[in-house]
Amino acid sequence: MKNNRETVQRFGFPCRMMLAGVMLGLVLFTGRLSGAQMPSTAQDTSASEAYTTTIDYVTRFYPLWFTFYQSQVDGLLGTSNLLVGSDRVTPLYHFVVAINYDTLYSGVYMNLTAEPLVVTFPPNPESAPFSILVLDPYGNEIKTEIPAQARGAFAFTGPEFSGTLPEGVTRVRMPINYPSLYVRAVKLNQIERAEKFRASLKSQPLSQYLLNPSGGSARVLPEILFALPFKTMADTAIKEDPISFLKTLQLAVGAPNTPPLDSVSQKLSDDFNTLFKNREAQLSAFSAGAQKAHEMIVSNYLGRTGATHWIHFTNIGEWGENVLDRSSITQYIQLANSMETAAYYHTFSDGGGQQLDGSNQRVYVLKFAKDQIPAAERFWSLTAYTPDAIELVPNAAKKYVVASYTPGLHYNADDSLTVYMSAKQPTGVPEANWLPVPPGDFNIMLRIYGPEGDVADDSYMPPAIDIR
Repeated sequence: MKNNRETVQRFGFPCRMMLAGVMLGLVLFTGRLSGAQMPSTAQDTSASEAYTTTIDYVTRFYPLWFTFYQSQVDGLLGTSNLLVGSDRVTPLYHFVVAINYDTLYSGVYMNLTAEPLVVTFPPNPESAPFSILVLDPYGNEIKTEIPAQARGAFAFTGPEFSGTLPEGVTRVRMPINYPSLYVRAVKLNQIERAEKFRASLKSQPLSQYLLNPSGGSARVLPEILFALPFKTMADTAIKEDPISFLKTLQLAVGAPNTPPLDSVSQKLSDDFNTLFKNREAQLSAFSAGAQKAHEMIVSNYLGRTGATHWIHFTNIGEWGENVLDRSSITQYIQLANSMETAAYYHTFSDGGGQQLDGSNQRVYVLKFAKDQIPAAERFWSLTAYTPDAIELVPNAAKKYVVASYTPGLHYNADDSLTVYMSAKQPTGVPEANWLPVPPGDFNIMLRIYGPEGDVADDSYMPPAIDIR
């Protein structure tokens, strides 16, 4: 407790700002609306239009609610255009949905309206392996020509930039002014190496880079500053005060850092704004529309199961006009990579289709036959998450993954691999093969970094999880 108090005191102002954000969210959620079902007067054209337009509006723009308000916190912390990461990731970390435990994050919300942002990667070839992900505010991946394990300085330039760059700085053209960059340093049981790499990252506007190329070191902040649970906030708002949620989503859609809308999105936004301006007569229709859209987002994800009850999407970051998939991924795996970098498999059910539940000393097993072990160029990992919030599972062992890199991982005599999932380590089971889960509902995500073979060609599906 002493260390926690010292941390809060040291970062008092940012913590108060974060608390202010939490309180603002609570204020938005305090309203209670009754009758949030589709109006019974189906003949009422205006109510029907409000309902259907709201469904389309939420399913299309849902990711913006997350990225806009997450970037607002970034502004409150005074870290705009700076790479920032949490000093650790434990069950306290709630900022990003389904955070992974395999890497150390550094992220920056860029603002390229005034000038380029120069990001510098350390020159040391012995530094930790890492991956780069550039996204727009919807979560669409922006492809770049930055080489794997990049070294040196790269200037991210907005679409209007026409200036020159200093020698030795590589230009990275961005189609929008407000992209975000995420650099993930892989731990692989070498946390010190990953931490050293992250501390060597730099980001700063071009004008500052010209004055001091060594400036702009990445900031590592206390985990408590990343404890704001955006998914829980969104879920709660839509359930308890959908009108307030729609108001805040409007702010996000109209925000300066939202990319210019295409013709379809602009018409939808205009239509919604016109209808919502005179919403008092149709409050129940707007509320019902928001809640129906959220139900569709959730159902679209949870319903995407294969024969062994694992959920898998192949179009992450490259949705085209499949806006429902885009919103579903935001709801469950924010900041996910495209298939060429990582494959994601997620399950809430055992082999019989029953909810995974670690109560009553229940033990689950996931057995990979030799030819079922995930084919990965880099590694694979299994992570347990809490229900609904999709956050890491608190446990006394402080163990959050079982991965191909886990020390002492025991393979069976036939080269198969069994992972055990339970609230307490089962007798006779090697600790390396045990994944702690809560004494209640939970879900499991399998990440495969650098998909190869049947994973890469999308013919792979993990085996079912069964009760021992």
